[in-house]
Amino acid sequence: MNVNVCKDVEWVGCVDWSIRDFHGYQTDRGTSYNAYLVRDKKTALIDTVKDVFGESLLSNISALMNPEDLDYVVCNHAEPDHAGALPEVMSKCVNAELLCNKKCREALSKHFDISSWKIREVEDDESVSLGEMSLTFINTPMVHWPESMFTYVPERNLLFSMDAFGQHYASSQRFDDQEPLDVVMQEAKTYYANIVMLYNKPIQRTLERTAGYTFDIIAPSHGVIWRRHIDKIVSAYMDWVQLKPTAKVMIVYDTMWKSTEIMANAIMNGVLEQGLDLHVTLYNVRATNMTLLATEALDAAAIAFGSPTLNQTLMPQMAAILTYLSGLRPTGKSGFAFGSYGWSPAGAREVEVLMKKMGFDILREPLQSQYVPNDAMIAECYEAGKLLAKKAMETVEACRTPGCPQGK
Repeated sequence: MNVNVCKDVEWVGCVDWSIRDFHGYQTDRGTSYNAYLVRDKKTALIDTVKDVFGESLLSNISALMNPEDLDYVVCNHAEPDHAGALPEVMSKCVNAELLCNKKCREALSKHFDISSWKIREVEDDESVSLGEMSLTFINTPMVHWPESMFTYVPERNLLFSMDAFGQHYASSQRFDDQEPLDVVMQEAKTYYANIVMLYNKPIQRTLERTAGYTFDIIAPSHGVIWRRHIDKIVSAYMDWVQLKPTAKVMIVYDTMWKSTEIMANAIMNGVLEQGLDLHVTLYNVRATNMTLLATEALDAAAIAFGSPTLNQTLMPQMAAILTYLSGLRPTGKSGFAFGSYGWSPAGAREVEVLMKKMGFDILREPLQSQYVPNDAMIAECYEAGKLLAKKAMETVEACRTPGCPQGK
């Protein structure tokens, strides 16, 4: 069902209720593929959808106009969840000209046979008139692919923001004020942490560049459209690009015969003993998922990671979690490694190697217990937890003044 976004602009996208995996990202609430039809003297389709929804997209367009009369198709991003239906769209919209930047054209040529398409490369800050309205193109390289761009309609104060400000969130309503805001904001945070955390600096440059624009509507490529809570989502992005910490400590571990779990609980007790205003969470990696851990790591001030030794290295699920986080680069964090072992004290050491790769401020040498931790080891874990809590609060305090050092 098409939905009016504002005067002469319609949502013509599709909702994917059943998707639960988005290249490793666990999408428990599904997603939407948002495409928009701008109708003036000339008409423009802003982005397409995933290939399997191409027929639905064309049906939505056909309810409003003859696809053969479409003047322009804008491709803001060549990733297949946005551009997958382009071949079908371009074959039906026979008179449409595809507008994209040079890098996008190159990317599309590596995905599809574009030899028969009418393509016009647009420059950064170039505008195309539709009549009363116009489209202004804003290159946003590495937000989050090299060819990414925004499209802005100044006459409507409307930003088509591609992946920025998006959420993997399937819903029957299209706007931020029609869905529970706490759920939408959590999904926006999850999306940021798992898709674009790595690209903090390019995103910050983009936010700074667009700060002078007026936005009444921000229409992303996934999830709800922002019209009531724009200030809230933009403010959250300003914190997220800095990896601004909250008073949060995470203890993340795997265990074989409960020895590393005993150490994890002792560390948590040490954090709690400090009596500080901290949110402390204990995660067994085999009872949670990478998507949640990355989301929580986004604004955690300090994290301890623990693994037993298995086959002279760390446990496989812990290796997967740390590899995933290493790719996202949650910089500005503090912590330490811990774990039990039998005859080869390698697990915790390997954990520390990966933490250093992420740029963690390592607070102490790895805590290592041979087999079951004795009273002295439990006491040492307890003291390490107190150290973790103290460092977390110091980090939060340092970011309560302008010029937060996190993420730099």
